[in-house]
Amino acid sequence: MCKTFIFTDHYQKCIMNKELIYLDYNATTPIDPAVADAMRPFLDTYFGNPSSTHEHGVITKKAVEMARQQIAELLNCKPGEIIFTSGGTESNNYAIKGTALHNASKGKHIITSKIEHPAVHEVCSYLTKQGFQISYVDVDEYGMIDPADIEKSIRPDTTLITIMHANNEVGSIQNIEAIGTIAKKHKITFHSDAAQSMGKVAVDVQAMQVDLLSIAGHKLYAPKGIGALYIRQGVQLEKLIHGADHERNLRAGTENVLEIVGLGKASEIARKNLSKNQIHLSTLRDRLFDGLLEKLPNTKLNGHPEKRLPNTLSVSFKNVEANTLLSELDGIAASAGAACHAENVEVSAVLEAMKVPIEYAMGTVRFSVGKYSTAAEIDKALELIIETVQKLQIGSNSDSSEFHENTEEIKLTKFTHGLGCACKLRPQALESVLRDIPIFSSDEILVGVESSDDAAVVLLNKEQALVQTLDFFTPIVDDPYDFGAIAAANSLSDIYAMGAKPMFGLNIVGFPSNRLPLSVLHQILKGASDKAAEAGIPILGGHTVDDTEPKYGMAVSGMVHPDKIYRNNTAVPGDVLILTKPIGTGILSTSLKRGLLNSEEQVLLTKTMSMLNKYAADVLANFEISSCTDVTGFGLLGHLKEITEGSKVNAELIFKDIPLLPKTEELAAAGIIPGGTKDNLDYVKEKVVFSDQLDQTAKYIVADAQTSGGLLFTINTANANAVMKALHAANLKESSIIGIITKAGDGTITVK
Repeated sequence: MCKTFIFTDHYQKCIMNKELIYLDYNATTPIDPAVADAMRPFLDTYFGNPSSTHEHGVITKKAVEMARQQIAELLNCKPGEIIFTSGGTESNNYAIKGTALHNASKGKHIITSKIEHPAVHEVCSYLTKQGFQISYVDVDEYGMIDPADIEKSIRPDTTLITIMHANNEVGSIQNIEAIGTIAKKHKITFHSDAAQSMGKVAVDVQAMQVDLLSIAGHKLYAPKGIGALYIRQGVQLEKLIHGADHERNLRAGTENVLEIVGLGKASEIARKNLSKNQIHLSTLRDRLFDGLLEKLPNTKLNGHPEKRLPNTLSVSFKNVEANTLLSELDGIAASAGAACHAENVEVSAVLEAMKVPIEYAMGTVRFSVGKYSTAAEIDKALELIIETVQKLQIGSNSDSSEFHENTEEIKLTKFTHGLGCACKLRPQALESVLRDIPIFSSDEILVGVESSDDAAVVLLNKEQALVQTLDFFTPIVDDPYDFGAIAAANSLSDIYAMGAKPMFGLNIVGFPSNRLPLSVLHQILKGASDKAAEAGIPILGGHTVDDTEPKYGMAVSGMVHPDKIYRNNTAVPGDVLILTKPIGTGILSTSLKRGLLNSEEQVLLTKTMSMLNKYAADVLANFEISSCTDVTGFGLLGHLKEITEGSKVNAELIFKDIPLLPKTEELAAAGIIPGGTKDNLDYVKEKVVFSDQLDQTAKYIVADAQTSGGLLFTINTANANAVMKALHAANLKESSIIGIITKAGDGTITVK
């Protein structure tokens, strides 16, 4: 196995040694060995500042200007029309904001399309807050813009048209020349994002008649963190970065000589090899598509069949989830067109604009080949893709009856697009669905759907009430046994959160019998059975269905005295808030799926989630508890919101007192945030006030979607120390006082 990843002439062999077929060149490219060679002297020897007049500065200044010349030759422009940036995103920001702000007195209308990269869309969204108006032009089923629609959108106050050259998802190449003619006719500045097209097809700024054009180095076999912006001579932009007069006084900051040299060399190579690379790329792209179409005739091509990038193949597999497919294709690197994040499945804006039917859109994968791709790779990828798609598509005839004893090599999180309780339906969506459903009422129903409690409670007699709950989710850890134990602990938690004792459970199983051996299901059920035994209850049966991904949980029945039910709407001002387990399982489990946790961290995460809330509940049985819930998919804030709104009180949380699993803050700060966590934060935003001292990371943490979290309860201040002492004596060392119920109110939560 290739342990040290070095870009050499044998880059392809290194990839193959890692058993990875890289088909994601539109996401990023490796650094060309010749580019690395050109850069190396400026890493090892030539360190001067290009603004310095001594020899060290002169050498690097010449290198920067050589790179400018190399890029200009690729674009057919003057070297002085090129300025260097940190990448395509900065180039787009400068082109769009710079034009808009400079010409604001002439007009505040901008024309763009519905399929632009976020580096364009987000800039336009920002400008709307500054008083600009944006027209978003539609595309046809192939992702193509009709230039006539651009002209129809022009108004007297239009100052900018920004249309990408080639789409990053489906590869469709726009008729930039025709749009450029229209822009020139109406004397409107015209910008094009050419990040994906540079080096793959001819990009001639004179023929295209663009005024501004964005370049991203890492799409061109140059390093990440370097880009360029073509600015036609005479075009005026409002400067965004202020400082010294670098880059013709257009972009302040000492030049990134090392990477500028790399971008220049990559541009030179692209120009020399353009025709050869186009033939190589299109041959492999078509080989892949033809192979798929032969065995999977329902495969849908996205993008224009002819006017598209030679390396890009966006295809949709009917009734297959793209993330699920890619999870099983361990040996292939590609991108799902139906997901922005691995934890949050959504159809992309590009596919929506193209009106791709949902049954196809959800199964969209972008394969993009590169100059290091080989026919052997394509043939191997075809075998893997076809086999996996056939296995996943509805009506598969795969035989799943084989029982394997060894499940060590199976990683369950690879078989699902989401993780644990973070896969819950968004609370906002759930509320809208349930809003018009009639509520059944009866004297025997003590707790029902009218509240947001954790379980239903029905009166049996004066001494007994039946408590029932149901919970299930997708794998949150890789080991089947551990997954079963965690899911069982989570299902049992709702019983404990109601102050009840569990009596028995029933299994709820969704299992992809065409994807996993039955031995995996055996291990899941074994883990659950052992956890139920720890709780002192049997599992008396259940129900299974064949599903596209594994799911497990339990329906649990329990018993409680009618006068001793815990509810989440009975908190009292002055109560102390106590949490019995640390939070962060959503962030950590997402990190686990991405391979970012070591073995010790994995063990602790699994131990925390599989720990029964029985032990905390046993302690609480000796005290008068005002209200109680458990912290699961809606996060700490979401479940506290249920308490505060239901009890008509306000609460205050102290962030530093909230127990966190190790590395939670570090990973959250690195952007490892589940989609469910982001939904939770959005859900509670109207009721939560954050201290100015808390950053976005802290906000995500307190909203993190938990799986099998601890009990969150309120208790009179006078008994707080006693219950904390008892919890710690029961070895629940992470239990903490995290806040207080402040006063009667509308449910507002203040986090300090």
